Amino acid sequence: MEKTLLIIKPDGVKRKLIGEIIQRVEKKGLEIKELQMKRLTLNEVEKHYEMHKEKDFYKDLIEFLMSGPIVLIIVEGENAIEIIRKMAGKTDPKESDFGTIRGDFSINILENIVHTSDSRENAKKEILNFFNI
Repeated sequence: MEKTLLIIKPDGVKRKLIGEIIQRVEKKGLEIKELQMKRLTLNEVEKHYEMHKEKDFYKDLIEFLMSGPIVLIIVEGENAIEIIRKMAGKTDPKESDFGTIRGDFSINILENIVHTSDSRENAKKEILNFFNI
């Protein structure tokens, strides 16, 4: 079984999409292993987005993820990373298909409802950044 991290970002929490997103995950047959709602620390967010540190949009990412509470979810299942990424849709909502989380709910590329781990290595690193497991 594979584990991945799914983050419902501040826009998803504010728009009351938590239940909808969890329902989609569970209907797909994936298991929620851990779940918590919290406000992230600057250290957690900087560590999470360190690969974007030199990019123009880095500051906006940091500010946005710290702008409100988020929901952190560890999802487990066969091919969980690939499945959750397909369920999320492309990062840019203009390119996301309807039926995906971003395609159905995203407003713009920054406020795109969710974050998903993109590899086993990053899933492990991201889970350890946010959970004491």
